[in-house]
Amino acid sequence: MTTATPTVPTPPATTSGLASIRWTISDALVVTKRNLLKYVRVPTLLIFSTIQPVMFVLLFNYVFGGAIGQAIPAAAGGEYLNWLMPGLLIQVAAFGSGQTAIGLTDDLSKGVIDRFRSLPMARSAVLAGRTLSDLMRSAVIIMLMLAVGFLIGFRWQTDVFGMIGGLIIAGVFAYSLSWVMATIGLAVKDPEAAQAAVFLPVFPLVFASSVFVPTETMPSWLQTFADNQPITVTVNALRGLILGEGALPAGQTTEGQVLLALVWSFAILAVFAPLAVRIYRRTVG
Repeated sequence: MTTATPTVPTPPATTSGLASIRWTISDALVVTKRNLLKYVRVPTLLIFSTIQPVMFVLLFNYVFGGAIGQAIPAAAGGEYLNWLMPGLLIQVAAFGSGQTAIGLTDDLSKGVIDRFRSLPMARSAVLAGRTLSDLMRSAVIIMLMLAVGFLIGFRWQTDVFGMIGGLIIAGVFAYSLSWVMATIGLAVKDPEAAQAAVFLPVFPLVFASSVFVPTETMPSWLQTFADNQPITVTVNALRGLILGEGALPAGQTTEGQVLLALVWSFAILAVFAPLAVRIYRRTVG
C-alpha cells in the first residue's frame, strides 16, 4: 500500500502566460487581505491615521480660511473650503503613501518577508498586496475627509461624474506614490529610518504646490517649479473636475490637467514599480 504524496504548488517562475498572471493576482490579493486584517484586529491604527487629515480640514478652513480665501477663484463658490478640499485629498494621498514604506520595513525587521520567501508565491505579490491595501486605507480616509467636509460646508460645483472622476484621479496618483514609498522603504530597510525618509520627497512637493494657496501668490522662481510638479498638476485636475474649469489658473483646461495628471501617475508607476520589485528581489535574495 502506498501513501499519496501531497501536491506542492508550482512556483510562479515555472508557469507561464495566463496561469502566471492568475497566480500573481491571487497571491497579491492574499497579501492585501493579510495587511487589511491588521486594521480589523487593531482598529486604533486606522482611527489615529484619520485624525491628522480631519484636523487639516478643520485647521485650514477655520484658522487660515479667512485670510487665504480672499485669493481663491470665484468658481469655488466663493468658499475657501470648496477650493481647499481637492488639494487636501491629494495631500492625504501623498502623506498616506508613506505607510507603504513603514509597513514594508516593519515586515522586513520582523522576519515576515523571510516567511513569504519560503512560500511558493510570486515575489511581486508582496509589493502589489502592500500597495493595494494601502490604497484601500487611503480611500477610507479620503471618504471620511469628504464626510467631514460636507458637514462643515463643502459642496462640489460640477456633476456627480466630475466628483467620481476626481476620486479616480486621486486614487491612481495615490497608488503610484505607494510604489515610490515601497522603493524608499526597501532601500532604507529600517522602520525608524523609513519614517524620516518618506517625508523628504513629499513635504516640499506638498507645500510648494497649489494644495493650500494659488501658485500665483508665490515668487516667480518657485511658481515655475510649483506649476510643473506632479502634485500641483493632480490637484488642478481634481479642481477642474470637482469645481469646474473656472477654478483653474488662466490658460489651463480641465482636460489638459487630467491628461497631465495621468501622465505623471503612470510615469511614476513605470519607473518605480519595476525598481521596487528589483530592489525587493535583491533584498530577499
